[in-house]
Amino acid sequence: MRILKSTLVLLIAISFNSAYAQYTEVINSNRPGVSKSAFSVGTGVVQFEAGAFTVKEEHALRNYEVSGFGLDFALRYGLLFEQLELSLDGIYQNDNITYYSGTIAIEDTRSNFKNFTLGAKYLVYDPYKNAEDAKPNLYSYHANRGFSWKSLIPAVSVYVGANYDTKDNPYTASGIEGFSPKVMIATQNNFNGGWVFVMNLIKDRIGTDQSDFSYILTLTHSFTPQWVVFGETQGIQSDFYADNIFRFGGAYLWTKDFQLDANIAFNTKDTPSIFNIAFGASYRLDFHKDKKIDNGNSAKDGNGKMRKKKKKKKKEDDFDS
Repeated sequence: MRILKSTLVLLIAISFNSAYAQYTEVINSNRPGVSKSAFSVGTGVVQFEAGAFTVKEEHALRNYEVSGFGLDFALRYGLLFEQLELSLDGIYQNDNITYYSGTIAIEDTRSNFKNFTLGAKYLVYDPYKNAEDAKPNLYSYHANRGFSWKSLIPAVSVYVGANYDTKDNPYTASGIEGFSPKVMIATQNNFNGGWVFVMNLIKDRIGTDQSDFSYILTLTHSFTPQWVVFGETQGIQSDFYADNIFRFGGAYLWTKDFQLDANIAFNTKDTPSIFNIAFGASYRLDFHKDKKIDNGNSAKDGNGKMRKKKKKKKKEDDFDS
């Protein structure tokens, strides 16, 4: 999710009015939220994103409590095109659930992957690809910080993936096992002043008895090139589970390739109530190389001879004449 997945890199780029691109000079992380940015990490970039979180749930009607911990991770890789990104995502949880419905409390230990997904994301529309539109106004500070109507047009990506669920997983509906499809539309608006808005529309475990539809809305704001804060809401709806979860937190850019983050997550209902605290980090291995662009000013002519020599020869002829 992610910065929501809005990303710290893009936030910094917007805040200082630099050019927009898939590859960025500093790390582009989906953390600390759970949403996914519309932009990829860039070709030749291998990126690791991981975190640990506490688990605390209480169900008022079914009279049980859950306490434990979890780990989430993402491995992202930019392949072939600037617009394409492959990713492997997972959430592992280990907890103790205690039932108080009887005269004697019954405790059980659970552990498994809540999600394990391999997928690909492709940027189908990028409103920021024209570098001319991204140039700052050198004569007006207020123009650079003011609202731009063009910023209402979002970047749009599509995501297609496959979930894998093991048999008798305590975190899924009964009978859910094996592979199932997942699709998503991710949009991203970059506003002046360091604001980014990301939206994810997700259809998960398609064709199963736990076919979830969810949305994630994330708003992030960068105060400095190092610090960013975010707020996020996630809605989940299926026959197996429904919820609305809120997250708040921030991230710190330690180096251009390393980011730290923290957030809290909670909901407003008691069936069950949720309160989690999470800490994480993102790190990238940057093997990106810019593609060389032939702008027609090559040093060689069509016959492979150096133009410089031709120009020199022409000057000598002019001098002799």
